[in-house]
Amino acid sequence: MRLIAFALAVLLAGLPAAAQTKWPEKPVKLVVGFTAGSATDVTARMFAQKFGEAWGQPVIVDNVTGNSGAIGVDKVAKAAPDGYTLMWSGNAAITVLPALQPVPFDPLKDFAPISISLSMPSVIAVNNDLPVKTLAELIAYAKANPGKLSYGTPGVGTPQHVAGALFCHLAGIKMEHIPYRGANFNDTLGGQVPVAIQNAGAIMPLVRDGRLRGLAVTALKRSEDTSNLPTVDESGFKGFEAGSWFALLAPAGTSPAIVEKVRAESLKVLADPEMMKKFAALGLQAVGSTPEQTHATIAADIPKWAQVVKEAHITLGN
Repeated sequence: MRLIAFALAVLLAGLPAAAQTKWPEKPVKLVVGFTAGSATDVTARMFAQKFGEAWGQPVIVDNVTGNSGAIGVDKVAKAAPDGYTLMWSGNAAITVLPALQPVPFDPLKDFAPISISLSMPSVIAVNNDLPVKTLAELIAYAKANPGKLSYGTPGVGTPQHVAGALFCHLAGIKMEHIPYRGANFNDTLGGQVPVAIQNAGAIMPLVRDGRLRGLAVTALKRSEDTSNLPTVDESGFKGFEAGSWFALLAPAGTSPAIVEKVRAESLKVLADPEMMKKFAALGLQAVGSTPEQTHATIAADIPKWAQVVKEAHITLGN
């Protein structure tokens, strides 16, 4: 959090220049590529509420679902660069999906990056009736029961999809991938899809309540909220990491003054003590980055995920 505090202090020192714009003078739309209740949606609404309070204008979350968030991202890429259509994007559509299929936008050219605000690991969880309590037991069960296991994720091309396919590849097992449009646990709770790989923010409440059994997290290190779960790395797959981050983006050509005003407010949200508690409860880690750092992260993640997809032979169908 010290990085955020420092960034906030520096930014506030220069805020008068950034605040010269009268924007917003009408409601702002914050596009989310996943369904209500997903981690992307939940985090977007937390920021939208704070933005609306600060700006005196409604900030409306617009769930534009489909193709692992890419439909919503494309809508923002083609929107007018006037600041009234912003994107709350997970990393799936802009850094993972391009390795699996052509996308109708250029992640590096079609957006004005604002900030990466939050990061979050994923959790591998199972139906309580599945007789496994560790990843090792899951692997053994999969090998003893070929063709019986499937895993649900927020969609094709998401970090959870890639994490599942990579895990299966490294473990030498097969599980059928069942993509949904966001956080959907009904089939895992019912046992039809016995394994779920979802963002920690969406699935940990069910794990804490004992409705699903958590096996592992996909971060390299345990976080406070998931400290009782081992990492995949600890479970014998050294270096395994497949997490999500959430970034604020605007259409390319958006005024730098608007970009800076949005970023300034996002840093205030990240530094708010009450919001910090809410983030921690959801397994979220505050980030806070500059537009330049955000662009650099996107540019670095695209080839990183492409290499994982290639080495694990991941396709849209697995």
